[in-house]
Amino acid sequence: MAGSGKRRLKALLIAPPVAIGIAVLAWQLSQRQLPEQAEPSEVAKPVRVIEAAPSDFVPRALGYGFVQPGSVWEAVAQVSGKVVYRHPDLERGRLLEAGSELLRIDPANYELAVARIEASVEAVRAELEELDVRRANTESSLEIARRTLTLAEQDLVRKRKLLAKKNISQTTVDETESAVLNERRQIQDLQNQLNLLPAEQRVLEANLALNQAQLEEARLDLERTVIRLPFEARIAEVLAEATQFVSAGQKLGVADSIDVAEVTAQIALNHMRPLVPTGLDLSSLSVEEISDLPRRWGFSAEVRLVAGDFAASWEARFDRISDMVDPQTRTLGLVVAVDEPYRRAIPGQRPPLTKNMYVEVEVRGAPQANRIAVPRVALHRGADGGDVVYLAGPDDRLGFRPVTLGPVQSDFVIVEQGLEGGERVVVSDLIPAIEGMLLAPRMDEDLAGRLAAQAGGAGGLR
Repeated sequence: MAGSGKRRLKALLIAPPVAIGIAVLAWQLSQRQLPEQAEPSEVAKPVRVIEAAPSDFVPRALGYGFVQPGSVWEAVAQVSGKVVYRHPDLERGRLLEAGSELLRIDPANYELAVARIEASVEAVRAELEELDVRRANTESSLEIARRTLTLAEQDLVRKRKLLAKKNISQTTVDETESAVLNERRQIQDLQNQLNLLPAEQRVLEANLALNQAQLEEARLDLERTVIRLPFEARIAEVLAEATQFVSAGQKLGVADSIDVAEVTAQIALNHMRPLVPTGLDLSSLSVEEISDLPRRWGFSAEVRLVAGDFAASWEARFDRISDMVDPQTRTLGLVVAVDEPYRRAIPGQRPPLTKNMYVEVEVRGAPQANRIAVPRVALHRGADGGDVVYLAGPDDRLGFRPVTLGPVQSDFVIVEQGLEGGERVVVSDLIPAIEGMLLAPRMDEDLAGRLAAQAGGAGGLR
């Protein structure tokens, strides 16, 4: 009982202070003033913008390929024999001058053949000279026989008159007539000899022509015993040694020209499209004119070698288009040429372009004026799935503009339709992007400068 009394006393002592605290709190709450509501205000979103400025656009395409010599020469033996001479520098990788004697095949048999046929030619020429003498002699004999016949005929006429007067015998007349017939037969024989001389001459002339042809062939075989380098070249392969017997048609070596290096750069077809002007009618052009179109379009090229932190480049010329599209990579081969790749080498800075070197090739088309380029980061997907760019309007409000795109290169794209010069393109990434929202635009001069330089052909291509 005593314990419960103590608990009631304690409760009575706590209750008054709690009641007083509640009363004070209620009084304070009743005296509090509500906070004032501020008028709502719009905050401008800071963004970077560039001006859509028409400028020159240089279409470019990038490809890769292996360096190959402009000409490859195979030394092939055209005659048989033993190799009696081999150039001391005829080794793989050596550079040799044009006209250098690489190999010599034993010429003895071919020299004898030339001498033998020369003798045959001289013999036929002597027969022709003899024929000319025989013709002259026969013509002289024929002239004499004709004069003799004339005299004999005159004598026969005279004797027949005498016979009519019984002054001579018939026998004398017959003998004279027989002499006339003999003279006529002699003239006929001489004429037949003359008639046969042209045919005999043709036979001799044919023999002379045949011997002369054989002589030229023999001399050509003699020349072929010496194998010379047709142009300045680098030896790529050696397949013959001194004292070795070689047969006609046997391959003796390979040499690569050093005056021109070619690269067949494989370039994707869609990357080639910007380089080619549209709307061309080729129906009336000749094959030569069609082949010459890339030159008329102003194609140029640059070959680059990149190996780690080392880089070198060569100015190249567009030469031709490959004959087919690669079925594996769906790329088209463009052949570019670098003139004098060895003489243009700079020790320590630019090596010579050697065979099978893997290089990068940039092909450029003619500059196109008044094209508008925008960074690729400025492109967005519209509600209908098309391409749009964000614009900062005259009142600094965000606008969406559908655009038609053209070629894409590196970090920029050409806008074919939808933009006008002077409009401000937003290049910041707006999240969220609400059409009509207030912007605080700031011109990004650095980005605009890089964009103009890239569009004009400066910098690397990716």
